[in-house]
Amino acid sequence: MEIRQVREKKKRYLSLLLLADEQEDMIDRYLDRGTMYVLEDGGVTRAVCVVTDEGGGVLELKNLAVDPAVKRRGYGRKMIEFLAKTYRGRFSVLQVSTGDSPNTVLFYESCGFTRSHIIPNYFPTHYDHPIYENGVLLRDRICLYRSL
Repeated sequence: MEIRQVREKKKRYLSLLLLADEQEDMIDRYLDRGTMYVLEDGGVTRAVCVVTDEGGGVLELKNLAVDPAVKRRGYGRKMIEFLAKTYRGRFSVLQVSTGDSPNTVLFYESCGFTRSHIIPNYFPTHYDHPIYENGVLLRDRICLYRSL
């Protein structure tokens, strides 16, 4: 297994990125300024993530997506641990925001994140169509953080 940084042609991973953020123009807001990583196992891309420097010692995980064919095999967790190790000492906090989907929030909490705050009505305000995750209509944005 290998995690490597992607510096060029980030859009070639758009199909994976859209799994975690299903509106392309929202991805465009952070893709160019973000640092992208892919996790490959056996030469096959299994996961992708994008992080951004938000200033003040805060690194934000903007997108984390795992190929649905290999979900629940630890690839997302490995990516988060890679980020924590890579950015420890350079940033003080790793933050992430997600929809109020129980499975996703529980995943981040199991990776050491703590709920910070909620941005009410975020998804209906910022997306041009209703967003569903695991059958749940997303409304509020849940913000979590993890100390590095």
